[in-house]
Amino acid sequence: MKETHDDVIREKHLPRVGQTVRSRKYGTLWRVTGKKEAWRDTADDPVSREPRLLPAISLTYIQIKEGQSPATARKLEYAYTRYDNTFEANWEIADKV
Repeated sequence: MKETHDDVIREKHLPRVGQTVRSRKYGTLWRVTGKKEAWRDTADDPVSREPRLLPAISLTYIQIKEGQSPATARKLEYAYTRYDNTFEANWEIADKV
């Protein structure tokens, strides 16, 4: 069965646009401002040597700082697949909306 972007969303429990997340390393707060489907490169197929792509969900974050305009705030974007644990390792959802 072929993987889909919906599989990533369902299995990774990623935040929705508008939710706030906290960096586990620094304790800083970030708001999710965008969510889109993306593709990530992975190892070539061992039999056919054809390149392979995995479905991913790309989240855009903007840092929340008191007194700072969103226009000048720091922005980040990361793509998550079913096979990595980078969201769970680096972020926690701060508001359970």
